[in-house]
Order: sequence, then C-alpha cells, then structure tokens
Amino acid sequence: MTIKENQSLRPFNTFGLDASCLGLIRIYSVEDLLDVIQNNIHPLRILGGGSNILLSGDIPAYILKNEIKGLTIIEEDENQVLVEVGAGEPWHQFVMWSIAHGFAGIENLALIPGTVGAAPMQNIGAYGVEQEMAFDKLRATHLTTGTESVFTKTDCAFGYRESVFKNELKDQYFITHVSYRLLKKDYTLHLQYGDIQKTLTNMSVANPGLEDVAAAVIEIRRSKLPDPKKIGNAGSFFKNPVVDATKYDELKLLYPEIPGYPTTENNVKLPAGWLIEKAGYKGYRSGNIGVHQLQALVLVNYGGGHGKDIQNLAYEIQEKVWEIFGVRISPEVNFW
Repeated sequence: MTIKENQSLRPFNTFGLDASCLGLIRIYSVEDLLDVIQNNIHPLRILGGGSNILLSGDIPAYILKNEIKGLTIIEEDENQVLVEVGAGEPWHQFVMWSIAHGFAGIENLALIPGTVGAAPMQNIGAYGVEQEMAFDKLRATHLTTGTESVFTKTDCAFGYRESVFKNELKDQYFITHVSYRLLKKDYTLHLQYGDIQKTLTNMSVANPGLEDVAAAVIEIRRSKLPDPKKIGNAGSFFKNPVVDATKYDELKLLYPEIPGYPTTENNVKLPAGWLIEKAGYKGYRSGNIGVHQLQALVLVNYGGGHGKDIQNLAYEIQEKVWEIFGVRISPEVNFW
C-alpha cells in the first residue's frame, strides 16, 4: 500500500478543480482495500473517474482511487451472458467491449464518463435506458469491518439517479465488482428517445445494430456536451425534475412550449436544461466559471475556477428556477 500525501486532486476530477486531500491511495484489488482497513486509515472517501463530483474545497480525508480492473464471463448460454466487471474499469470501455462481443443492453449508455463502480451508485442512464435494466448484482466491502457483501437489484434500491449507496449506505461501502446480464439475441433496441432515430437517419442507417446505436449516441453526446479535456465540467449537473400532471398543466398554460415527458399516468418529467435556459442562465459567465453556451444543463470551469463558486452558482440557479416556475431541481453531481 502506497499513500501519496497531500495529493492534488486536479488530475482526478473532470471539473479540473485544484483541491488537495490528506493522501491518495490506489486500490488495485480487494487485498489492497483490506490492507487500508486493517491499518485503520481514516477518514476515507472513494473516488472513481471523478466525473460526477464537485470539489468545493480541500478534502480532509484519504482518497481511495478505485483501480480494480477485469472483465470475466461468469455464465453464458445461447440467449444471454453474465459478465462481472472490475469497478475501476472505465464505463465507456465496458460498453464498447460488450458491443464488440455482440452483447446488448447498455449500448445507449456509450460515452458516459466514469467507472463501472459509479454506474450503480448513480444508477446512470441516458436515451431511455438505465444501467439497472441490465444490472444483476454487485460485490462491495464495508469500509469499517472489511466484510464483503453481495447486493442484488432490490438491495440497491435504484431510483432516478439514485441508489442505496447515495443514501442510507453513503460512504460505507467500497464497490469492487459489478455484474451485468446482457443479451445475445432477441433484444429490442431503444431508438425512440431523443435524437437517436434522427441521427441514425442522418447516418443513412436503415437497419441499425448495436454499433450503430452506440455511434448515434456518441455523436449526440459530443454535439451537446463539452469535452472535459477542453472545458472543465461534469456533464449534466442537474437531474430532470418530475412534477405531477396538474402542475405540468399549470405550467403549460403559462409556457405553451414547455416540453414534458410522462413517466406515469400522473407524473411528467421536465427537462432541467430548458428550465435553466428560460431562467436566463444559458451562456452565463462569472469570472472563470459559468453555464455552457450550448447546453444550459452543464456548469463549467473555464480554467482557474473554484468549486465553491460553482456550488454557489448551482444554488443560485436552483432558487431562480423555483422562483420562476415553482419547480425544484436537484444536483446530479455530488458535492464534496
């Protein structure tokens, strides 16, 4: 076990924010993790790809950087395959691996940044698909006792960008491996959400396969979201709020053009980006931070920005959206 004391976390978060921690420990195996626990090193925080966190200041903790790799086929028959993936594997690489092998179920989740271990924690989703649809189970180690537990889909209590690991079990477990059940045949492609079908048409694809769907998703994401290597950001900063049908009807009278996507008979999901844009924040800039000029859902660090300033801007946007629309929007990004 190697501890890099007073490590800057700037290279390890996609906002590119310069914050330090007590020490950085890279975890390559369960044995590495148990070594940390047995040596009673604390306090601890867990870091994956750093693509969904906002560092509002220095972190008074030791950071466990998840580097557990590996892809193993656990079960396979003519219809499906069960794959166990190391939680430190980059999510997008896992998606492309599954497509290359003809395994369906997560192709709509291409180009989502971060690690496999963060996927169930956030219950990541895009273009009509959430990771829970293919999720089977995960293995996680308790950070105090060192005990390994297996969590099923029910145990994880998945919700919209939510799981038990963001709530009652927050900061208690280190996810080491995640298993997904993927289909080899008789699967349905999800083409109805967003601009996927339109993009496929523009690509002259009449009968799309897994690679085509992923290519369309990648094209859409690159056209809408800034590259963190060029402009610091964490992708979509806010969750899309869900309101009841009565509230949506009220908003529709005031704003006839407001988009809405029914989630149940009585609930409608609103695009947070639309609300933020109408509140006047698209392209807003204050010093080195702001809201992206092409996508109001993305808060950015133009270089040299501070996490606390981004956090305060997020609070300001939340209050303005509430003031104008009477709708609460919540961060998808985790504040550290």
